[in-house]
Amino acid sequence: MTKYAILGYIWLCAISAGFSAVTAFPAFAVDNMQSTDAPDLTSARAKIDAKDYAGALAELRGLAEDNQQADVYNLMGYTLRKTGDYRTSLTYYTKALELQPDHRAAHEYLGELYVETGDMAKAEEQVSSLKQLCPSGCEELEDLQKVIAAKDSN
Repeated sequence: MTKYAILGYIWLCAISAGFSAVTAFPAFAVDNMQSTDAPDLTSARAKIDAKDYAGALAELRGLAEDNQQADVYNLMGYTLRKTGDYRTSLTYYTKALELQPDHRAAHEYLGELYVETGDMAKAEEQVSSLKQLCPSGCEELEDLQKVIAAKDSN
């Protein structure tokens, strides 16, 4: 709430100084007004679902410049992995987990990266991390275990 009071004050000062409110009031792309650090990723996710990885990367890179947020970095890692850029993908997953160590999707996708690159020991480390994060089970753990089982059956 304090943030909005400060922004209101800045806006009032800008109006008083003769500037338009549009140039003085910053825009926030958020789904939840309670959280100001979460950008709206709906468009990027839609592009990923449509397998428009180039479009998703362009959008996510723009978001990553302005947002140090785990979801942005996780989706960057996912998109890069889907394009075959495993090294850069690893960098973004690592950054997502530095920002939010309990980010289950980043653990799942990092594990999938390790499966795709043949590092099954590191993939199992991500399974262990997910078991600690969700001891009663969770979708991310189940999905990673399925990917590992499919790799083992080949």
